[in-house]
Amino acid sequence: MDKERYELVRDLGSGNFGVARLMRDKRTRELVAVKFIERGEKIDENVQREIINHRSLRHPNIVQFKEASFVMLTPTHLAIIMEYAAGGELFERICNAGRFTEDEARYFFQQLISGVSYCHASEICHRDLKLENTLLDGSPAPRLKICDFGYSKSALLHSQPKSTVGTPAYIAPEVLSRKEYDGKLSDVWSCGVTLYVMLVGSYPFEDSADPRNFRKTIQRILNVQYTIPDYVRVSQECRHLLSRIFVATPAKRITISEIKKHPWFLKNLPVELLQEADPTRPIDESSYSQSVEDIMRIIQEARTRGAAQSLDAYDMEMDNELDLDVDGSGGDFL
Repeated sequence: MDKERYELVRDLGSGNFGVARLMRDKRTRELVAVKFIERGEKIDENVQREIINHRSLRHPNIVQFKEASFVMLTPTHLAIIMEYAAGGELFERICNAGRFTEDEARYFFQQLISGVSYCHASEICHRDLKLENTLLDGSPAPRLKICDFGYSKSALLHSQPKSTVGTPAYIAPEVLSRKEYDGKLSDVWSCGVTLYVMLVGSYPFEDSADPRNFRKTIQRILNVQYTIPDYVRVSQECRHLLSRIFVATPAKRITISEIKKHPWFLKNLPVELLQEADPTRPIDESSYSQSVEDIMRIIQEARTRGAAQSLDAYDMEMDNELDLDVDGSGGDFL
């Protein structure tokens, strides 16, 4: 990381694989988010997947990598430079609001589906879609940004997924089977959970009286056991969409392309979402000076443990106790 070019602004917190820092480009004054991942054993397949799969995605509803050389090595860490989403997590916004109106929920859901649709057209399924992995930019009408592709699968690079990954509250029934499944359809389920949470302010398959009972949550997911509380006003069209998403048999579940034709989704659809980004357009490689081969070489080098020191160039100790959300159900609603 070039300390002559970047200065530390503040710590943004920890995620699945690293610590994020807000930094400022001294030349342009532009703010960027930099994810630091400790060199050594933490540089695993998830990190490699996140960088390689995410690199190919260019869409307004997906967090973009910044700089021509967006992957760098420090003596102790691998650094990934990304655009800064000043609005924070969508999860925080819901916690502050309690729940959204149906129009607000639709506004964000339309953007989520637009980004996921682009990923799927690019043959990439995310596999860990949740509110904590959706950020907002700082504009008055916030733009949603999907991030954290550490669990993503590319059909161009991998076979059908069969591992149980994701966050329990958002996980689709077929993912629990440990057999091969269609990652695109499991993403649809997770989008449905996100929509439900925006509308209701709680998770659809958790027992509110016993939210940490993951066995009960999983049983409810397998049985597709959810209700919309009487005190929440949700239109019949929206209820119909949720009922088409929460279907245990993946082949009978609504697809992303069908969601985009659903009457509830189409209502008040912003013009810019009608003009889809074309995933078949080749990436302008000139915008990145790092080829996939360059990145793989840096990742391989990062697998060797660096010197035993913190990022003292930025006057802040690294937090080695990362907040892994493997056993949790995502965030807690208070």
